[in-house]
Amino acid sequence: MHRRLFPRTLALAALVAAAATAGAPTATAESPTPAAIRLNATIDAILADSRLAGAQASVVVKDATTGETVYHRNGDRRLVPASNTKLLTSAAALELLGPGHRFSTEVRTSGTRHAGLVSGNLYLRGGGDPTMLAADYDALAAQVAAAGVRVVTGNLVADDTRYDSTRLGPDWTWDDEPYYYAAQVSALTVAPDTDYDAGTVIVHAAPGATAGARPVVTTTPATGYLKIDNRAETVAAGETSLSFERGHGGNTVVVTGQIALRAAAASDWVSVWEPTGYAADVFRSALREHGVRVLGRTVLGQATPEGAAEVARHRSMPLAELVVPFLKLSNNGHAEVLTKEIGRVLSGSGTWSAGLTAISEYVADAGMDTGTLRQRDGSGLSRRNLIPAEEFVDLLTAVRAEPWFDTWYAALPVAGEADRFVGGTLRSRMRGTPAAGNVHAKTGSLTGVSGLSGYVTDADGRVLAFSILLNNYLASSVKTLEDQIAIALASYTGKGATGARVAPPAAPDVPRVPEGLECAWVKPNAC
Repeated sequence: MHRRLFPRTLALAALVAAAATAGAPTATAESPTPAAIRLNATIDAILADSRLAGAQASVVVKDATTGETVYHRNGDRRLVPASNTKLLTSAAALELLGPGHRFSTEVRTSGTRHAGLVSGNLYLRGGGDPTMLAADYDALAAQVAAAGVRVVTGNLVADDTRYDSTRLGPDWTWDDEPYYYAAQVSALTVAPDTDYDAGTVIVHAAPGATAGARPVVTTTPATGYLKIDNRAETVAAGETSLSFERGHGGNTVVVTGQIALRAAAASDWVSVWEPTGYAADVFRSALREHGVRVLGRTVLGQATPEGAAEVARHRSMPLAELVVPFLKLSNNGHAEVLTKEIGRVLSGSGTWSAGLTAISEYVADAGMDTGTLRQRDGSGLSRRNLIPAEEFVDLLTAVRAEPWFDTWYAALPVAGEADRFVGGTLRSRMRGTPAAGNVHAKTGSLTGVSGLSGYVTDADGRVLAFSILLNNYLASSVKTLEDQIAIALASYTGKGATGARVAPPAAPDVPRVPEGLECAWVKPNAC
């Protein structure tokens, strides 16, 4: 690929223009307007907050049209970006796979067929679809039955060979493993609901009939793949304090704690061990419901033979639609599947390394200096990801020229929009401020890591691209500081020299969100 130095070309053009208009009354880097001075003072004051004492802060803001730098603080510093990493992955996926890309899940048969009898195996071939629900496997089973298949003498073979067998990112921490945001990655999987957290099951616990009884535990979808070890208790009164834990290497979920007699049911998302087997279990149950008997056992990880006859197929939504739950809800599983899918489509290798190589080539072509950054996964869960804020801004500036940009921009979370598939991880933030309905940006969160990178339109109508990366702080949250910066940018006008509005010198007020709820739009640790 050739390398488009779009942001740097803009910067050079700006310097040439400045030289050509020397002596004119317009502002230059050497003579910033009073408005620009006050905006810089505002952001500096926000970053002087005591919550950032001893921490690292990097903030870059540029005019997305001209490339002019509006604010720059430590922009070349490599920091952990958390889920801001998804900006690279999603942009590369739309460019390299295309907005119309779909995943296919197929059912095929080998051997001979006579009337309703298949003398051979039934193959469930995964195409990587992270949106497959139990209802979709039921529809596949219905197609198999409609094709006249009644008995399969061989095995049910779950073919997940489109991708490699590495299930977890190499840098992911072991204590994240049971949680939905670190679910195992497979080309054949199941999502429990339309958040599409593939490779997870929702475990529900409702009060038992009497005090002292065990809670009633169920799962979505209903599956025998998980085993429940119910040690919890129903109590006459008190707060619900239930815990759902899955140990390493198995699918036994231990339920502990208490729930009051009249309390609402409690639920949590739990990742499964080996999602390929989970998908096979759900599909086998669906076949049984539709009157199709498979006499053999379930076999995992074998490839479908060439020439096997197709009897059923499910196609996913196009990527242009998938990027909405992916980016709005910051879905880690989508990021990792798309990384492996990029590798598979471009090089025939469904691996993290192949996908990340292709992503790196694309973002370099788009203007990022890949020699200054490191990307280790698609989602940002790895703490070995290191990306400077100025490189995010270069990408944000460059992709505005892409034909799929409007789709991508609309899929970013929007500040203060209550609908979770519009506001996403920003739905509770910046409400009632000039940034509400204005800021389109990707959030990022790990312990001691927070980020916000995207776009805001200022009071003069200029589109600004910005990246805020905060690392190594000890406070429980610093997201209000990101919000203050975004609100200041939304309020900014460069017309201060002529008496028009100027960004206030003090940090803007931010509507208070109860601590820990900045991202509580659906479930914890999601942004």
